[in-house]
Amino acid sequence: MLKCIAIDDEPLALELLADNISKVPFLQLIDAYNNSLEALKTLQDHPVDLVFLDIQMPGLTGLQFIQSLTQKPMFILVTAYEKFALEGFNLDVVDYLVKPVPFDRFLKACNKAYELYNLRNKPAEAKTSDYFFVNVDYSLLKVVFADVLWIEGSKDYVKIRLKSSTKPVVTRISMKTLEEQLPASQFIRIHKSYIVSKDSITSIKKNSLLVGSMELPVSDNYKNNLTLLIGKT
Repeated sequence: MLKCIAIDDEPLALELLADNISKVPFLQLIDAYNNSLEALKTLQDHPVDLVFLDIQMPGLTGLQFIQSLTQKPMFILVTAYEKFALEGFNLDVVDYLVKPVPFDRFLKACNKAYELYNLRNKPAEAKTSDYFFVNVDYSLLKVVFADVLWIEGSKDYVKIRLKSSTKPVVTRISMKTLEEQLPASQFIRIHKSYIVSKDSITSIKKNSLLVGSMELPVSDNYKNNLTLLIGKT
């Protein structure tokens, strides 16, 4: 069960949001607010798992609200404006819904949050799987560690190059967040923009390495990683 709150300064929109939440069996609505500052006080004393949040609100906007938190729950943005989508995803929101929101689209966003919550809260002993999940086109895509050749950070996106496909998997996630999901025994960071599968490395040069016929740069900041890999002192 995900504990959640809803924040929207429009009474009718907030009522509809609360009604939709009540229809989802794995959601528990703790409270609803028409003011983000009131919600901020509640979150400081009573952390929740998920927040449904409007963006354009007086006083403190939804995006400012997210940025003000040090311990962040998951967020689903529910707004009348499409123009803030990029800013929202840069803040790692689970989903971005544009009003009016059909219930099936609302439920899809909730399912994403539920799956993400379960992934993040697996018992430590269960985190020995050989795969991870990334958000792609409003769904969670399973990626097997052994299928990964290298990962490339590109502006607001990360591209995951696979053995099984000529087309990369493109997802909105920071390199740091993705790196934390990868086993250090199988992957190595060689550059601020590149993470490589150790098994896929075919040769190593002074300032680069090869993955098959693809040459990738090795920056000075990460050369020590390669030194440890090849066993030099």
